[in-house]
Amino acid sequence: MIRHILAGAALTLALGQTADAQDKVTFGTNWRAQAEHGGYYQAVAAGIFKSHGLDVEIRQGGPSVNHSQLLAAGRIDFNMGGNLFDTWNYVKQGVPMVTIAAIFQKDPSVIITHPSQGHDSLAALKGKPILVSPGARETYWQWLKAVFGYSDDQIRPYTFNMAPFIADKRMSQQGFATAEPYAIEKQSGIKPVVFLLADHGYATYSTTIETSWKLAREKPDLVQRFVDATIKGWHSYIHGDPAPGNALIKKDNPDMTDDQIAASIKSMKDYGIVDSGDSKTLGIGAMNEQRIAAFFDFAVKAGLYPANLDYKSGHTLQFVNKKVGM
Repeated sequence: MIRHILAGAALTLALGQTADAQDKVTFGTNWRAQAEHGGYYQAVAAGIFKSHGLDVEIRQGGPSVNHSQLLAAGRIDFNMGGNLFDTWNYVKQGVPMVTIAAIFQKDPSVIITHPSQGHDSLAALKGKPILVSPGARETYWQWLKAVFGYSDDQIRPYTFNMAPFIADKRMSQQGFATAEPYAIEKQSGIKPVVFLLADHGYATYSTTIETSWKLAREKPDLVQRFVDATIKGWHSYIHGDPAPGNALIKKDNPDMTDDQIAASIKSMKDYGIVDSGDSKTLGIGAMNEQRIAAFFDFAVKAGLYPANLDYKSGHTLQFVNKKVGM
């Protein structure tokens, strides 16, 4: 009799653990589905999230979606952050959010220019017209001003339309290594000159994972499982067969083409966007306190944040640097 009771209790416990293991969580991306989100889609498609006890809903971003606000309001559990500026903006505004992983070791931001125009370095673009968006003016444009002496009178409005760049050989423009260079070459036949800012000292992390301090403190096991599964998803997507993730990407975003996805994956690999630097020894998603501190020092000198901002309260290394997936 006791044996049957214990067996029944064990079965109940096992069933409870199974039920508890499938925690439903929501994750918001920064745009419509694309290869730059591939690791998350791979983790869903290949059952990696499921194997970590997670039922993950990926919610696409877009021009009318602000997932940062939804995260702050508790409407989603995790969010794809842009870079360290987003992290410090939360701190500056007193919003209790925290960056828990840095999926892109290199920010994919680039300056794109025409060949055969003497634009053979970032320094050579000083004083020349560059198409720049309002968002970029608050981030890496400040770095370009500080490091290369750029000035605001160089700025021309960038509306994410590449036609002005294609039409004017003297013009340069902003972009992402994984997107605009390929699109420009496909549309015009021009093979542009591309400067990845990260390879010239722009040291912010990018495509971070954000969550609330409340969730990180109250459910650290859930947060760890989400981070670990995400890292494994990215490892599978970059170093394995990305087909499962790509199929889900195209399902969510039917406008996404196979050739664009392939070009984006190639760029991520060629530039070491995901897997380079500290991620080579600590695993994808790695973060480094010294690197964060040095970039914050730049941001302070550029006048973007007060020196007494408690920037360390905006991130934690608790969930990364564990060599997951290696």
